Amino acid sequence: MATSLFGRDILDVQSISDEEVRLIMDTAARYERAMDNGGRLLNMSGRTLATLFYEPSTRTRLSFEVAMLRLGGTVISVADGQVSSSAKKGETLYDTGKMMESYADVTVIRHPVTGSAAELAAGSSKPVINGGDGAGQHPTQALLDLYTIIKEQGKVEGLTICLAGDLKNGRTVHSGAALLARMGVNFIFTAPDALAMPDKITKDLIAAGIKVDVIPDLDEAVAKSDVLYMTRIQQERFDDPAEYERLKTSFEVTNDTVKKAKKNMTIMHPLPRVTEIKVEVDDYKGAAYFRQAANGVPVRMALLSLVTGCE
Repeated sequence: MATSLFGRDILDVQSISDEEVRLIMDTAARYERAMDNGGRLLNMSGRTLATLFYEPSTRTRLSFEVAMLRLGGTVISVADGQVSSSAKKGETLYDTGKMMESYADVTVIRHPVTGSAAELAAGSSKPVINGGDGAGQHPTQALLDLYTIIKEQGKVEGLTICLAGDLKNGRTVHSGAALLARMGVNFIFTAPDALAMPDKITKDLIAAGIKVDVIPDLDEAVAKSDVLYMTRIQQERFDDPAEYERLKTSFEVTNDTVKKAKKNMTIMHPLPRVTEIKVEVDDYKGAAYFRQAANGVPVRMALLSLVTGCE
């Protein structure tokens, strides 16, 4: 059945309407129920997904591939595109897009350069999904994060969400802030000064009437938050190794942190974690980061079927 997402590229959260977000959430929930009940889905039978990853990935690449397989489709993959693809020979992403439209019905790309997904999409007549473009956006992560908050908290509107860690370079928080702002949330930003949320994002949120508090102290922030969205300090985005070493342990969530948190606070993280959430916190009932990762499968199943018209 064709939908408003049929044939569409998913490059950023701004291009997805509120109605389409609800459609994605509803479709993901329906697929999750079907899988939990032992159902077999064949929506993508005869269709092929291409995953082109020019940056390392575990969750995004594998969850997309699992999502396609659970829909009955097949997968072709380039897992180290900078080395093992024709990019090493100088092929442009535009030309790669022209080529991939002959091989696959939908393509997911991750790339270290902001705007790379759009360049690939410009060359392809088939849907392209942005799996993360540098410090730009990661729209499917934002969607699975929304899905997770709904499951963990039972609602989104009115919640206070603390985004903490590397807010300057974190594409997950850039996309997440843009999407969650439309859901009626309040934000707390907690980051070292050198890794603060980009001014444009903060100013756009405030201009849209969203309450944004900047609270540098993590303990103070969690006492006021319904959701703590923790991110790692992203070593690969630093030009100066010494600066990374100075900042890498800026925030660490421990059991002591949890004791100071608002009751029933949910802890999320796009993973991988490094030092910012201690393993001891995994036993906290609100520690949702591994459930969050699992939620990527039904959400990405929904996206794959909707953009190909196979829902």
